[in-house]
Amino acid sequence: MINAPDANRRTRLVFVRGLELVARLGVHPHEKAAPQRVVIGVELEVHDESAPDGIGPDALERVVDYQAVVHVARAAVAAGHVLLVETLAETIAATALLDFRVIKARITIEKPDAFPDVASVGVVIERTRD
Repeated sequence: MINAPDANRRTRLVFVRGLELVARLGVHPHEKAAPQRVVIGVELEVHDESAPDGIGPDALERVVDYQAVVHVARAAVAAGHVLLVETLAETIAATALLDFRVIKARITIEKPDAFPDVASVGVVIERTRD
């Protein structure tokens, strides 16, 4: 599980919550025929070079940019039809981990329209740097 930000471990948490996209996702014929709404959440445990007690330079290049994280998720969805939510989540996690500062990635993919009597179904995965 992604740890909370921890000054002593020199980590921070970068997150994206509730990113709603339309994806071509699923194994069933109706899912292959038409795109569906998905809701994506990303949590990244990130190295914080200014912890435990400093203030780093006020410069974007020193941090993991959540705009870039959103772009990664959008690009993974735009790449084409994916059969499994797990595959989509793993793709987003693997791309996030390409940034050397990301220690751990936790990705949530929800399909809120999968069943009319269920609020949401989906998966949560976690990946770590080797």
